[in-house]
Amino acid sequence: MNKYTFRLILALLATLLLSACGPTEEQKQKAADDAAAQAKLLAEQAALVLPRDATDKAAWQKYLIAQVTRFMRENPTLVKTNHPYMYYVPTGDGADQKSARNDQLENVKTTVGRGVLPGNLMAYGGPDSGLTADLIIEAFKEAQEGSLKGVVVLFVGAKADFDRVKEGVAKSGADYHYAELR
Repeated sequence: MNKYTFRLILALLATLLLSACGPTEEQKQKAADDAAAQAKLLAEQAALVLPRDATDKAAWQKYLIAQVTRFMRENPTLVKTNHPYMYYVPTGDGADQKSARNDQLENVKTTVGRGVLPGNLMAYGGPDSGLTADLIIEAFKEAQEGSLKGVVVLFVGAKADFDRVKEGVAKSGADYHYAELR
């Protein structure tokens, strides 16, 4: 009987020692979280490829989302929210495109006019940097002095439009940032 009890205890100890050698649930969860974060980063990088077709609204929106996501990841102390205000500015001279830009302009004017809480992000982008810059400048004309202090404005566009957008946003007191279309 003593040999049987001894073997049973020995088997239980061996089982406990072998189970202690494997990863803990916490380690498994951390590995899964790391893998998910890596997959998310790879998807973001894949979306950062500038769309070739200026009329492909879905591709441009994905590109803008990827630019904003990267900006928020790289600047975690600036943006205090996970829900930025994102404005896609379509290109084209057709009636539908002009109407969409006018609607977007009115939307941005309303948002700028009523104010945005500090820590929020307002991001603008589209295939035509000049049209995007024009929309931002026009919308911010009516901004009150310092009314958007603490709000982050991200312009996704061409370097040629950088200074005029910066000047257009300055009166509002917003924290202006830029991401180049590339």
